[in-house]
Amino acid sequence: MPPEGTPSSTELQSILDRQAILDCLNRYNRGVDRCDEELLLSAYHEDATECHGTFTGPPAEFARSIRPAQASWAGSQHHITNHLVELEGTVANAETYFLVLSQRSGEDEVTLVGGRYLDRLERRDGNWRIALRVVVIDVGAHALARPAPHRIASPRQDRSDPSYQRPLQPVPAVDP
Repeated sequence: MPPEGTPSSTELQSILDRQAILDCLNRYNRGVDRCDEELLLSAYHEDATECHGTFTGPPAEFARSIRPAQASWAGSQHHITNHLVELEGTVANAETYFLVLSQRSGEDEVTLVGGRYLDRLERRDGNWRIALRVVVIDVGAHALARPAPHRIASPRQDRSDPSYQRPLQPVPAVDP
């Protein structure tokens, strides 16, 4: 008999499922911020539906539709905050709060958007991915951008970003 307080196999599977779902959502955010369409699409099942503002349709079409906006960014960051998941076997419903900070190239203004991803995820062939996503925007704001005092490593919005480097290597110091 396992020691008292040892999680059951059902509890352990729930923890593994929740982590796999969070990893899926983080792949989406990283894919958007790095303009990595392959990574972004890895968060969805091929027959999924994305409902994102004025867009409703397949994730691959959504990824193509946001390319012009991505091309105009100096940078963006998608952050996940509160994350609730209801597991029902191989289906999960998740409500995940997000914050997006972005700035267009050459502009002295940043945009902050707060909202929620409402996702129905399904585990197929052992992989959790989004089957349906509805994006809800709760707040938005614009603010004057002030340059960061020092950049530590130069960001890239593609696979040349330092976060893709394996093994990670030192980068030269940036002049202030």
